[in-house]
Amino acid sequence: MSGTYIPPLKFQPILKSVVWGGEKIAPFKGIETDRKQIGESWEISGVPGNESVVANGADAGMTLSGMIEKYGAGIVGKNNFEKYGTTFPLLIKIIDAAGNLSLQVHPDDELAKARHNSLGKTEMWYIVDTEPGAKICAGLSKEITPEEYVEKVADNTLMDVVAHHDANPGDVFFLPAGRIHAIGAGNLLVEVQETSDVTYRIYDYGRVDAKTGKTRELHVEQAKDAIDYKVYPEYKSAPVALSDGVSELVVCDHFKVYLVEIDGSRRCTPSYDGFCAMTCVEGELTITDATGNTVSFHKGESVLVPASLKEYTISGKGKIVEAINS
Repeated sequence: MSGTYIPPLKFQPILKSVVWGGEKIAPFKGIETDRKQIGESWEISGVPGNESVVANGADAGMTLSGMIEKYGAGIVGKNNFEKYGTTFPLLIKIIDAAGNLSLQVHPDDELAKARHNSLGKTEMWYIVDTEPGAKICAGLSKEITPEEYVEKVADNTLMDVVAHHDANPGDVFFLPAGRIHAIGAGNLLVEVQETSDVTYRIYDYGRVDAKTGKTRELHVEQAKDAIDYKVYPEYKSAPVALSDGVSELVVCDHFKVYLVEIDGSRRCTPSYDGFCAMTCVEGELTITDATGNTVSFHKGESVLVPASLKEYTISGKGKIVEAINS
């Protein structure tokens, strides 16, 4: 529906309590809840069964896929709409790890399509806050063969060849599909990923499922063909300063992610044909469009700027992680 006005959209967060979850997400977002051990807040999601619901404007109560069905390219852009249809191509989360997450790997688009009729899962992490000693596992520290990988899972030595990194606020980790990874205890972060819930768990510290009393399932054989066994010289991404207050964090085939610092106001006139997903990690900001409509958001909140909005101003003082898919 071209020509129809669509405001910047806020959504009801989808909170998930998990065994490794902490107590930081609710205060970070400034919300009251009785939920405990919230490990994830799915901020903007088109995953079936976990779809974001609009919280503002005339379309409040509609799902994200319903919005794309209604407005088409006005939400996601022409190319995205032609490629993905009503599937929103990115998933934005806030993650709080009070305990270690399992070691896992995700298939690429080709393998995920063949096995699961799904997109693959390339992702990135922007570290918002850490506890002393917090670590991120990403990649291998020693090259191994697929056969050695299977042996190391069996004899419980896989973590010996996984690269461990100190984690600090502002750190960036890019995790292309195939890269072994795990979030260590003490990390609060923003995750940008392809819309996929396909995960192969390959090590889980021997943890027992609270419901079944058994150790959680590992996906050893499925992961064997998905893992990138190469060793890379660096696994932590260095932000690249582009202009005043804007740094490039990750650019790949699936998304572009920037850190944008606002102190005052910034006029935005996007030239790309796509949406922009913003997650505020510091401060309080207001988006004002060309006709004076406003949407405010603060630390811990996310906003989706639709593809049809080609002129707006962001004002206030704060910091946002900005994901673009075009």
